[in-house]
Amino acid sequence: MMASQRDPLAGRIPVTLLTGFLGAGKTTLLARLVRHPDMARAAVVINELGEVGIDHDLVSMSSENIALLANGCICCSVRTDLQETLRDLFARRRVGEIPDFDRVIIETTGLADPAPVVQTLSSDTLIGAQYRLDGLVTLVDAVNAPTQLAGHAEAAKQIALADRVILTKTDIADAQQVQAVEEAIDQINPNARRSRSVMGVIEPAELVGLGLASARASPATLSFLGEALDASLAPADAAEGDASGGRPLRRRPPLHDGSIRTQVLRFERPFSESAFTGALELLVALRGPDLLRVKGIVNVEGRPVVVQGVQHIFHPPVALDRWPSEDTGTRLVFITRRLEAAVIRNLLDAVVAAVPAGEPPAAA
Repeated sequence: MMASQRDPLAGRIPVTLLTGFLGAGKTTLLARLVRHPDMARAAVVINELGEVGIDHDLVSMSSENIALLANGCICCSVRTDLQETLRDLFARRRVGEIPDFDRVIIETTGLADPAPVVQTLSSDTLIGAQYRLDGLVTLVDAVNAPTQLAGHAEAAKQIALADRVILTKTDIADAQQVQAVEEAIDQINPNARRSRSVMGVIEPAELVGLGLASARASPATLSFLGEALDASLAPADAAEGDASGGRPLRRRPPLHDGSIRTQVLRFERPFSESAFTGALELLVALRGPDLLRVKGIVNVEGRPVVVQGVQHIFHPPVALDRWPSEDTGTRLVFITRRLEAAVIRNLLDAVVAAVPAGEPPAAA
């Protein structure tokens, strides 16, 4: 992408998804968050089952489901579906019915699978033109997480999809409980950034700036891949514990069923656009439900291209204006369920070998 071209992410409103299993403390955190001065230009979308407890701070009601707080923060309840709510918010902002806002935070229910919400931001063209996913934040209960992870697949998936994990109730959990939960998080998603919150206290800055904000490369561009993935990661390091180039982390027997894991794959040889597209389409067709999340920067014929996806839905790829570091290798972070790194690597290698540069990808 030439520097003179328009940045495809410019002007889109960043969206943060806030999730966490029942009792993790989302309501407590949101109740504090909406009163923070830095939330004056934020819109908080609350599921209709949520009760944030902010009524005494309301200044005016723009409609039956939109409230304006004293500090300017907009709180909106989902009464129909999320897509309609986001479209309504943007339309009202555009015509001046509600104050301008420059970020959105969406709370999901404790039992919700966050994947469909992420996919909505990718697959709905009207929403995608106005909003961009900035990150998914998952609250994890330090006291009850072991039971939740053992009995509910949704709890592990919420951690697997997270860009940041916030550990709650560390003030009432003992040191062994906290260590066990942190190791469980490492087993599922070691690349997620980590924070702690006691009684809902959190700085808004910890919930934003987690995703790809611009196609203009900078030293911060790679941060969306996760702090554990260093730009200087060598192929030998990536292959630790896995000859295929995957990097699953295992310390103690997992608290969950062990089927979810994070794996990092590197490829030093550039891909042709047709070969990489064909490989990705085939992988999605064969194992889409098990690709919980994919993030990466890909060398496509020498150009850096960012790819992101959740299961069978991928965001439109973003071509960066330049490489963000001297490392021009492909780095892909796969969070998968019952899918080994060797299977992914072999499939990618096979399709790349079978599709010469310049040819269109075979139908998946």
